Amino acid sequence: MYRMILKWPRRSVADVFFGSSRPKRLLQGKKNGLFLAESFQTIAGLKDPVTFGYRGDTTTNFLGLGVVNALQSGCRSQASDMLSEAGSAGHALNAEDVVYILEYCASSPDPLFVMEAWRVLEGNKIALSWKCYILIARALCNGGYLEEALHLVNFIGENNRISFILPLYNNLLSSCVKMKDVMLFHQCLDMMEHQNLGKNEVTYSALLKLAVWQKNLSAVHEIWREHCKHYNVNIISLRKFIWSFTRLRDLESAYRTLQCMIVLAFKEGIFLRRTREGKIFCPQLDIPIPSCSVMSSAGFDLQKDQNVSLAAFGVEGMIMNSSKGMQCSPFCPDDNVDTSTGIKMLEDHKRGPIKKILRWSFNDVIHACGQCPNDKLAEQLIVQMENLGLEPSPHTYDGLVKAVVSHRGIDDTMELLKVMQSKNLKPYDSTLSTLSICCSKALHLDLAEALLNQISASPYARPYNAFFEACDMMDQPERAVKMFAKMKERKIKPDITTYELLFSLFGNVNAPYEEGNLLSHADVIKRIDTIEMDMLRNEIHHSQRSINNLLKALGLEGMVQELLKYLRRAESQFSVSNFLETDIYNTVLHSLVQAKENHKTADMFRNMKLHRIRPDAATYNIMIDCCSNIRCFKSACALVSMMLRDGFSPQTLTYTALIKILLEYDAFDDALDLLDQAILEGCEPDVLLFNTILRKASVRGRIDVLETVIQGMHWEKIKPDPSTCSYVFSAYVDCEYFGTAVEALQVLSMRMISLDQDTVEDFRKEFEDLIYAEEQEAETRIVQIFRDSVNLGAALLNLRWCSLVGSSISWMPDQSLWAIRLASAPAAQSTVVK
Repeated sequence: MYRMILKWPRRSVADVFFGSSRPKRLLQGKKNGLFLAESFQTIAGLKDPVTFGYRGDTTTNFLGLGVVNALQSGCRSQASDMLSEAGSAGHALNAEDVVYILEYCASSPDPLFVMEAWRVLEGNKIALSWKCYILIARALCNGGYLEEALHLVNFIGENNRISFILPLYNNLLSSCVKMKDVMLFHQCLDMMEHQNLGKNEVTYSALLKLAVWQKNLSAVHEIWREHCKHYNVNIISLRKFIWSFTRLRDLESAYRTLQCMIVLAFKEGIFLRRTREGKIFCPQLDIPIPSCSVMSSAGFDLQKDQNVSLAAFGVEGMIMNSSKGMQCSPFCPDDNVDTSTGIKMLEDHKRGPIKKILRWSFNDVIHACGQCPNDKLAEQLIVQMENLGLEPSPHTYDGLVKAVVSHRGIDDTMELLKVMQSKNLKPYDSTLSTLSICCSKALHLDLAEALLNQISASPYARPYNAFFEACDMMDQPERAVKMFAKMKERKIKPDITTYELLFSLFGNVNAPYEEGNLLSHADVIKRIDTIEMDMLRNEIHHSQRSINNLLKALGLEGMVQELLKYLRRAESQFSVSNFLETDIYNTVLHSLVQAKENHKTADMFRNMKLHRIRPDAATYNIMIDCCSNIRCFKSACALVSMMLRDGFSPQTLTYTALIKILLEYDAFDDALDLLDQAILEGCEPDVLLFNTILRKASVRGRIDVLETVIQGMHWEKIKPDPSTCSYVFSAYVDCEYFGTAVEALQVLSMRMISLDQDTVEDFRKEFEDLIYAEEQEAETRIVQIFRDSVNLGAALLNLRWCSLVGSSISWMPDQSLWAIRLASAPAAQSTVVK
């Protein structure tokens, strides 16, 4: 095949390979030969891009072009045949062909073919230049054949075939970091030390990347000290250290290094250039020999450069010292100095790389402020950027939003979005996601939904999950359905958190306090199956939380059989790796207690103990509550004893369950004694604890017990709830104390609003007209308040009803005759609650 190509005329060959339009240089647009040029620059101590190893007309390299085109077309066997025949012929394979083929293999990368080419060349005793070895090593490194590359570099170094092999080691070090092969990285360093190669700036760059990947901040600081000992800092090296400090969240060091970079940017004689790949580099010698100079002796002594007034830009001066590192000190500007010189100097580089590197470093530090977080420093850096003439980009504002959102309110955060719009900057999807999450956490669903609709393409489900969680808290599943449909339309893959929230949102059908029926049960099964099928399509398995939410939904519907079936299936699924958490069994136990499945509850508790699933305090509280179903105080006491042996102290829920059992026997005195004991032992009582006694006292007509408990609530500063008002009002009405019932309802409603008299007075000014209003729209407004605050809405409805029956509303609840009588009663004065 290659002999046929050699017989073709030059123009015909070019037309065959390139068509009608032939490039002037083969390397242009193909990104070939770039590593070769960079390696030569490093070895020669230069950073200026150099093209070498090719004649001006590369279309004469017929064999190299044929092999590369065969590889690009996928004809590897044809390329192998061409290379083998050319190698055996000897004269048909020249240096230009070899370099071009190896160069393609290095950029592809194609480590298998480069090893095949190497075998052919060595087998036919064709001598390889150092450029060929560099390309072979690069192809092996980029292709992931690190051990082979290490053996090659070591062979070259040991045989002294190439005098300068440090670029090869640097390439290998970078590949080790990329492949996260720490062991091979250290082997490479050992070989470098054995061959006395030293380190250059490229070596330090690889060491920095490894330290960042290992999250070793102390290693970064050690690299900084060693680098400063042997090299003069430049903008490129400072940029790398700033990147390292920000990734490891060392905000102080990153900020100091950034200020150091700003000072250096204003110095004259700083020139940066670009490689063919577009990378920015500093054209200075990079000699791998330790220098005895310190940083200040290399022209980086800020004490001599005080004619650059950085204070005009809000920048702190930096003092660099080789022994103390970087220290921040105030810089006093000279009033006689023209501070516009620095700005003009930076404006001259507006289209150059210096300004771009400064903006990159500012963005790194601002994003680190979002991770730490530190909103004040982020805002200072934004102001400093603008003073330096560095226009913030959408990436800059992305970091600023993440820094501000954790400390400020929604209004302040949304102001940043308005600022971006005023500057015609389109926010990133990540910026909109951060803002949407902030709005969802604050339960501003309209604003969160509007921001989500602006996201064009986000690969993450987190902002949608935050919205679903807010919908769950606000009990608005219909909004979650619409957003989930948009999420599927945009092909955003849900994660396990999404499905956990979907089970919580749509698992049960009936609203609270409604019992399930056959239709709702069928609907629940259908919903659960639909969600699980979608999980299966996305290859997502159940988590502990998703199982727990699923079981909660079944328990709320009272579907006991399905509840136990899903529990068994979950046990078989998690038994391979780990056992189900105690919370899941607590969910099942609670559902069984609510369904009054007492025998199944006891059996499951025994199975938990047999399978060494350790119960927690919630487990014992549920089981004590189960004893109230069977009315067995002795079993409850036994459970309390087990609870104490397992190291759990009785909680408020424990005393509530015990009191509930005592009240089944109408043992009010014992219940009050237990209430006093709970308070003496330091349990923080809640309204549910008192309501348990009030409910039973109301049913039995025990006004004396009821008034004692109400006064105890007031002494303990426990705000009543609507159930408290209902129990007290019903008890007085049943005993035909109608006036007392209305008066007690007023006092408890006022206390439900607030226990502070000043706060009650504020509510009086806001809602008094609403209570006395005769329009029907007043009740509609109160119902709207009820949706936002149940206690406040219920209190206003109670007070409005009292006014409608002709009772005068007193906004001084403690001055009520009923409240005064309860406070002065002998039972109230002698109770332990006081």
